[in-house]
Order: sequence, then structure tokens, then C-alpha cells
Amino acid sequence: METVNVHEAKTHLSRLLDRAAKGETITIAKAGKPIAKLVPIEETPIDTSRRFGFMRGQIKVPDDFDTMGQAEIEAMVYGEGLHEGDEGQ
Repeated sequence: METVNVHEAKTHLSRLLDRAAKGETITIAKAGKPIAKLVPIEETPIDTSRRFGFMRGQIKVPDDFDTMGQAEIEAMVYGEGLHEGDEGQ
């Protein structure tokens, strides 16, 4: 564990942060007296075991989900008044 003074810590903060991110602990001292520690943060793993299905039973997907809005979409693409089979007429 290295000890650096406040002036050095301010001047080289980016380098010290990089070192801490790699696992080092750095003590910051003022007038030779330790006042703070720069330590790496231990990342908490995100629990993804329950991501899928977390809203099970709270949402109802309609049976026609894959065709919802089909008439409106066709009207936008083919123009108003045209329907399936009318493209060539």
C-alpha cells in the first residue's frame, strides 16, 4: 500500500484512480498523517436469475398480438382504400 500526499493525489488523481481500479489501495496523507484511503470498489454482481418472467401473471398478451394494427399498417403502406389483392387493379 502506497502513501501519497494531498498535492500529489490532486496532481495525479487519474493515475491513482486507474491503479485503484486494478486493485491497489492508496493512502492519502496530509502533513504526513494519513487522512483517507483510495480503495477499489468491489462490484456487486447483478442477480439475473429472475429477470425473465418477473412480471408473470401481471400482463396479458392478446391472442392477436402479432397482427395488431395490421389494417392500419397496410393502409399506410398501400394507401387508403386498397386492400389485400387490390394492388394490381
